[in-house]
Amino acid sequence: MAAAVTGRFARTVLVVGALGVVFGDIGTSPIYTIQTVFNPADPHPVPVSTENVYGIVSLIFWSVTIIVTIAYVGLILRADNEGEGGIMALLTLVGQKVAAGSRRTKTMLVALGIFGASLFFGDSMITPAISVLSAVEGLEVAAPPLAAFVIPITVVIIIVLFSAQRFGTAAVSRLFGPVMVVWFVTIGALGLLGITREPEILLALSPTYALAFAFGNPSVAFFALAAVVLAITGAEALYADLGHFGRLPIARAWLILVFPMCILSYFGQGALILDDPSTVASPFFHLIPGPLQIPMVILATMATVIASQAVITGAFSVTRQAVQLGYLPRLRIEHTSPRTIGQIYVPLINWILLIAVIVLVLTFQHSSALAYAFGMAVTGTIIITTTLFLYYAREAWRAKLWLVIAGGGLLLAFEGLFLAANLTKLIHGAWLPLAIAVVAFVILMTWYRGRQIVTAQREQVEGPLDAFLDAIHDGTVPVVRVSGTAVYLNRGDKTTPLAMRSTVEHLGSLHQNVIILSIETAQTPTVPVEDRLLTDALGHTDDGIVLVRARFGYMERPNVPDTLRMVDPDDLEIPLELDNASYFLSTIDLHRGNVPGLARWRKLLFIATARGAADAAQYFDLPRDRTILMGSRVEV
Repeated sequence: MAAAVTGRFARTVLVVGALGVVFGDIGTSPIYTIQTVFNPADPHPVPVSTENVYGIVSLIFWSVTIIVTIAYVGLILRADNEGEGGIMALLTLVGQKVAAGSRRTKTMLVALGIFGASLFFGDSMITPAISVLSAVEGLEVAAPPLAAFVIPITVVIIIVLFSAQRFGTAAVSRLFGPVMVVWFVTIGALGLLGITREPEILLALSPTYALAFAFGNPSVAFFALAAVVLAITGAEALYADLGHFGRLPIARAWLILVFPMCILSYFGQGALILDDPSTVASPFFHLIPGPLQIPMVILATMATVIASQAVITGAFSVTRQAVQLGYLPRLRIEHTSPRTIGQIYVPLINWILLIAVIVLVLTFQHSSALAYAFGMAVTGTIIITTTLFLYYAREAWRAKLWLVIAGGGLLLAFEGLFLAANLTKLIHGAWLPLAIAVVAFVILMTWYRGRQIVTAQREQVEGPLDAFLDAIHDGTVPVVRVSGTAVYLNRGDKTTPLAMRSTVEHLGSLHQNVIILSIETAQTPTVPVEDRLLTDALGHTDDGIVLVRARFGYMERPNVPDTLRMVDPDDLEIPLELDNASYFLSTIDLHRGNVPGLARWRKLLFIATARGAADAAQYFDLPRDRTILMGSRVEV
């Protein structure tokens, strides 16, 4: 009995935790979705009428049901990479399933996945801007004299939010779950209150109203999709945060609380508009009784800050994965919690996001103006995720081809309508996430290609490791062995570390005990401890030189000293004296040359991106006073 109670408590904790981290974005969509649909300033406005209100509410319900409940919760959440989700994890899974000879297919799918990850960076900039701004705009209803302070208050909140990132979110995140429980219960209750005004609005649960709206007013319905898509913003977060909570807690939280409460809010707003069309400018806040409006603005602001926090953390996670997979240089990544591996802070990304979010708020100045930019980021990411998932379902799950084509085709067609509708808003803001994604995509792919060129150049300079060690062993290269232990970090196990070659060629010496540490990134989020290390004597058992291969997942940060302490001394031919060991790093001085493979402007971009790389000693947690850097010039 006690075990059953404990199990239920643990499941409840996970569900509440998921509410605080996973559903902030999609859970605050009711604030701005319907008001955006009926926004009179829209270049393609939806007239307020009984038929249109029923049609929009029904369309929102079935869009959320099909894309979020059926596609994401029912299917996509099952495609995990050892428990981890998100577009980068799905991209890795797809890459593993593409046949070795299908190079073109793999290239196309990888490019598609990287562009999806690039869209997420745009989402990370737009979400805090539209979410916090829409919540603070509640003051226009609750306290009209304060309307002039909406922008300044929003900017202050955003500055505080991003400035607090360096302290970590471990302490504050304990409040996220309970706050979001209160939020969802409150918006559900307010939705019910609105429904009592026009109970007939519940008839919109029938898909016939959505279909009647679509076929009766095809042009109006098509353009309305650009705003209806806001109801599914945050769907990608369900998948991205899979590794933190697991599929079942996320599914339970969605089905038991989030989905029904959000739908009640949408239907309540629809009923309110039917009863009083003058409330269409801000139906969410007009649902709230007068005395509760200010407290609700505060609660809405807290909820949108939580939604922003989730997407900021997601941007940090995507950045770390991109670094580990070779699409970005090593960036400074700080762990803000000694107990939770996912609690990280990337200063460069944080300040870029802060500047971008403030610029967006000051430029657009109203949440409805940002809606089209937001919709484009969401639809692009969803379509790419669906495409990659369908390929994975066919290859990994051996799903029947007719089912993938029929079911997947219908889903992609439905999502394609949202994308097409948002494309009509290009000049009204939808261009923004595409522009951000293109810039991010070019940077990611340029770094990946440039890194391949530099690696090839390095391998020529480094030379084969076995030949170098043979020359030391047989005395062809005279070397004086000095006391102590040296650790040379290397990218692989086939070539000689540049720092080691420089030490021998220029100083004519080498430590008595030498560890060549090869750090490899696996195509999985984490690597089990028992599979972390492999030692190799490299052909000679009497030269005091050994190789240690260390494998890390793409979501793990390699701590070199701690990793070496995991080595069993019995597996080495040398004493493991790490307290006084010297660490040698090979650094590269990049210059633009005539090496083929990149256009001139991309070479300049690659070199500029390299300058943003973090200090290697800090990245690998090496002791500063015992770390030696040795450089080499490489042209690209």
